[in-house]
Amino acid sequence: MNPTLLFVLITFIKVVVIVHIFMFILSYLTWAERKLLGHIQARLGPKNVGPFGLLQPIADGIKLLFKEDVIPAKANKIMFVIAPVLSFIPAMIVFAVVPFGDKVTLFGQEINLIITDINVGLLYIFAVTALGVYGIAIAGWASNSKYSLLGGLRSMAQMISYEVSYGLSIVGVLMLAGTLSLVEIVKMQDSFWNMFIFKQPLAFLIYLICGIAETNRAPFDLPEAETELVAGFHTEYSSMKFGMFSIAEYANVVNVSAIATTLFLGGWQGPFLPPVVWFLLKMSAFLFLYIWLRATLPRFRYDQLMRFGWQVLLPLALLNILITAIIMII
Repeated sequence: MNPTLLFVLITFIKVVVIVHIFMFILSYLTWAERKLLGHIQARLGPKNVGPFGLLQPIADGIKLLFKEDVIPAKANKIMFVIAPVLSFIPAMIVFAVVPFGDKVTLFGQEINLIITDINVGLLYIFAVTALGVYGIAIAGWASNSKYSLLGGLRSMAQMISYEVSYGLSIVGVLMLAGTLSLVEIVKMQDSFWNMFIFKQPLAFLIYLICGIAETNRAPFDLPEAETELVAGFHTEYSSMKFGMFSIAEYANVVNVSAIATTLFLGGWQGPFLPPVVWFLLKMSAFLFLYIWLRATLPRFRYDQLMRFGWQVLLPLALLNILITAIIMII
């Protein structure tokens, strides 16, 4: 076979396989969250649909597919339909540059588990994830609902505010690594004590907090605070349009966890177990932390949220860059 055609075919197969695995993880992340929240809060969680409620995500998907798709009479119909897509697609394509393994041998053939390694991988991630803000903003505006508009505006302000500290938090890692390639950053963390979490503990903490705020998760879930906004920017959405917003949120949670694993915990590096298993175990620890925080911490007030982002996290991120630069010079 022509080498170029073979490369395209293998890449296509990788993309198809990874998209299906990604969607499977997202589906069962909803089940895992409901089960963990149930145990933490002394209740059962899903238990009726299938053994241990394992078929609940499938039942939820079928229910969303067959629900009536309502568009408000005075909504901007084109923008109303486009908004979920603008949230869904950026969340899905981030994983294209995340290296979740090195190489495996399958049927005697060595297969590279990295879909694509570009030398500006982190820039690609930040450029793509920033597009998700538009989907939320358009959803709030196009619904022609005061609740949705307020939820969209709050979400925009929150995501833009924390995006600044989120980006600055990884500058220290980039200074130490000297590259924007995620694959090279992983390869530099070739032993336990070489992990950047030990060299950049403050950056890791800032990244973690900003990542939770970026994905609008508790205790930073102000855009959809039930007490004052009903459901925030997607109040008027139903059926699979609502489902796409939900999938996009969980996809962003997985993306933040995968990038944290790559930048601070050595990615796929680890002894004895296959590289993919190490990557999934580390990523699962972050996902568990997300759920644990949701079960235990109360929601911030909006003024506390904005003040914390601009007056605490931003100065700390800049201080971390300064300290890193001084240490590197010394």
